[in-house]
Amino acid sequence: MQSHWTGTLSPSALGTATAVSAMSALLMDRQNQSPDATGPLFGSHHVAPELTAANVTESIGRGIAYLATQQNSDGGFGDTDRSLSNIATSYLVLAASELAAQALGPGNGLSSGVLKRLQGYIDRTGGLDALRRRYGKDKTFVVPIMTNLAIAGLLDWGHIPALPFEAAVFPQSMYRFLQMPVVSYAVPALVAMGQARFLLGPKPLPPVRWIRSASVDRTMEVLRDMQPESGGYLEATPLTAFVVMSLAATGRSNVTVARQGLLFLLRSMTDEGSWPIDTNLATWVTSLSVLALSTDDSDDQRWCDEAWVDWHLECQHRKRHPFTGAEPGGWGWTDLSGAVPDSDDTPAAILALCRARESVALAKQQDIDRAVMDGVLWLIRLQNRNGGWPTFCRGWGKLPFDRSSTDLTAHAIRALQAAVATGSIKDESLNRAIDAAVAFGLRFLRRQHRDDGSWTPLWFGNQDRDDEENPVYGTARVLVCIADQWKRQFALAATPNRPTTPRMGLKEWTSMLVKGTTWLVDHQNDDGGWGGGESVGRFHAADWNNRGEGTSVRRDVTVSTVPGAVESSIEETAQAVEALGRVLIQTAEIGEDDDPRQSAGIDRTACLAAITRGAGFLVDRWQADTTPEPWPIGFYFAKLWYHERLYPIVFSIAALATFLRSIAPDSTEMGRKPG
Repeated sequence: MQSHWTGTLSPSALGTATAVSAMSALLMDRQNQSPDATGPLFGSHHVAPELTAANVTESIGRGIAYLATQQNSDGGFGDTDRSLSNIATSYLVLAASELAAQALGPGNGLSSGVLKRLQGYIDRTGGLDALRRRYGKDKTFVVPIMTNLAIAGLLDWGHIPALPFEAAVFPQSMYRFLQMPVVSYAVPALVAMGQARFLLGPKPLPPVRWIRSASVDRTMEVLRDMQPESGGYLEATPLTAFVVMSLAATGRSNVTVARQGLLFLLRSMTDEGSWPIDTNLATWVTSLSVLALSTDDSDDQRWCDEAWVDWHLECQHRKRHPFTGAEPGGWGWTDLSGAVPDSDDTPAAILALCRARESVALAKQQDIDRAVMDGVLWLIRLQNRNGGWPTFCRGWGKLPFDRSSTDLTAHAIRALQAAVATGSIKDESLNRAIDAAVAFGLRFLRRQHRDDGSWTPLWFGNQDRDDEENPVYGTARVLVCIADQWKRQFALAATPNRPTTPRMGLKEWTSMLVKGTTWLVDHQNDDGGWGGGESVGRFHAADWNNRGEGTSVRRDVTVSTVPGAVESSIEETAQAVEALGRVLIQTAEIGEDDDPRQSAGIDRTACLAAITRGAGFLVDRWQADTTPEPWPIGFYFAKLWYHERLYPIVFSIAALATFLRSIAPDSTEMGRKPG
């Protein structure tokens, strides 16, 4: 039996475009320095056989061929093969085509027809002004895109904001005090692209020019120190590609960072000639799979063997991380060397190990307890001063993807409480610290509760909404946490001789629970599911129209001629069903048989009707398609969309198992499997 799940991330036009640009820029620099058209790019002494001009040339050509199949009917390009067009990806594809033509010769970029439609989309959308509006004050992605355009000769270097790459010479612990214009995970791009702008663009006046000149070599050391063994920063194609193309554009394609980055890009290309946005989410999807399987009380946990436990324990980071400076104890999204510990994957791993704890031998339980305790300490240290949890770094700043968020905070609270419930935490002082962190986090969730009853998440979105937010996912994830908390507060309030504070707390949690539940019930779609939008309807309508033709036809989510009503997504529907089912379970009859029924003010009839329809939607989709299509609800860094093949599977399993438990006559607290 395989010890873990790997999953499959969506192909990405954005990732493919940045990889093509990086390889093209590097090939041109190597040709300028050593014009061997087919041989090793860095001399015969280099040990990696893939690093040849012929391999890079072939990869560029295959990447361009893939991009040619991904244009939407409006002329633009989206992040994935089922994404709406956006200005960022469209600009990156334009730059990739130009650089490919420069590296391989005229005619090796996209065709004139594709380019004409692409330029038309960019012009209609608003060009660079639209690009700047999309990201606002956050320079994490807008400056790399503009730098990519400048490297391709499509934009003057003077139009690109200068990045203070010299700030990277300071210790990581000081980054949050330096008002960095990029988020914490983008330091490699800050260094490489900041250097490119400094070396190729207008020079600043002294003394800034002198400081930056003196900082080039020292910040190159930062790039080397932060690069993982795989060569891929964060295992991410775009971030790695931005670093490689910047070094190549400044004549430094021969440095170790560029060579290792190129090797990562060559090795991460898919069979169809595309690049995913990241290598894989193995640790994350394995944790989710374990939690989904163990949601069912009848699950025999055959999946839980020592090989799986050992694999998950080995994914825990045991050293101070060179990328973010994170202390040991957290988990990242993959078992590969480019992962960085974060506050979504760490709670998921803790919850999964807590579920597995009762099924392993005593010696392995002790290993789990040590890992869980280290993970708990890591989470407590990461908590922000506002009570919420950020993704990577405490107190870094207010830019998107560095701020505290509701989905991460709810997840962290559940993991902390599960660690206590399973007995993994035996130190009383740590138990008190957990209680304080949980109380602080719950106050953050209360403050972030919107007037309409919803919460919005950080790492998931909905492309059919103008604001690209996903209140269905956010509300569902927080409701699971709030439902558990309501049950705990009710038990405290019902305990004799308790002070009145728990009853006050119960009132507050009851209000949040009712408002959140009502919001989800009220926002169910006509088809019985949640979320989604017109693009989902167009996608499935195009699929239906193309069935039986015997050919693979790309389904364009922007085609207005294809009938498209609002259609729900499996992922969002499953999240809503699981959350509402958890609410019903945690607010079910409490106490002895003759005690009055406690419902927390929930309209149980409406809630049950909603999740019954939602479960029906999921069953219908599974009956219509043996492997349901994943949908791009996932955000990667800087609003980059992705979909993951396992999401509709694991989310559906957890949802349907919770639904069955919620309608069972003896539906009670999910106590046997904390979290």
